[in-house]
Amino acid sequence: MQQAIAVLDSGVGGLTVVKEVMRQLPSEQILYFGDTARTPYGPRAAEEVAQFTREIVDYLVQFNPKMIVIACNTATAVALEDIRRRVAIPVIGVINPGARAAFGRTRSGIVGVIGTEGTVRSGAYEAALKRLSPQVEVVSRACPSFVPLVEDGNFHSDRALEIVADALSPLRSSKIDCLILGCTHYPFLADSISRVMGPEVVLINSAEETAREIRDVLRRSNELAGKDVLPIHRFFCSGEPWKFREIAREWLDEQIRLTPVVWQFPHIGV
Repeated sequence: MQQAIAVLDSGVGGLTVVKEVMRQLPSEQILYFGDTARTPYGPRAAEEVAQFTREIVDYLVQFNPKMIVIACNTATAVALEDIRRRVAIPVIGVINPGARAAFGRTRSGIVGVIGTEGTVRSGAYEAALKRLSPQVEVVSRACPSFVPLVEDGNFHSDRALEIVADALSPLRSSKIDCLILGCTHYPFLADSISRVMGPEVVLINSAEETAREIRDVLRRSNELAGKDVLPIHRFFCSGEPWKFREIAREWLDEQIRLTPVVWQFPHIGV
């Protein structure tokens, strides 16, 4: 039986990573868990987020995945190393790939980061960028209003543009030339963010670089799925199922219309 790539997030945000994995690795089977019952993770204490992440990983390992992707920046910041110690398979986060992508695109050396309160408070992006070059200047801003917009499915609304403009106004006067979308929910708002920041600021979505890292790790261990394999994807969420399924179908579009999908709605830790 084909082993899946397990992807977890606080809600629907990790679907932005799933979409890129499906594009780059169309034969890979995806096992996704969105903790929509307990989203957002950003305002929560680090230990609480770490505990939630452990609970989800404990649930997912029963399906014998070949890799775990923590597609949540807040969970990556506080739980990545803990989960790596707990399981015997590769575990990938989204912060280092996002930092690498931004470092490769910036010309000024001034990089913006937007994320949840928890991610910004952790300083994880700044640390990752400084490891690449101590000269990089990082301008960070928490945008706690973004995740509820996405989880409610309102990311295309006029209200979304207003909220984004208000949240990002302090960054407009900065000298950043790259802006890391430091929460996997934020690519849902990329159109509004781009309109507010203007064409001179490149938006960095860590999903593409994360998918490349997944491919490279699986290639090194000779675990890439064969090209003739038809994957069966499984999606789990802990909260309201209809909204999760609606957003997933809209975001992933033909990538799940062309392959079998199983939807399940377990409750863990609640």
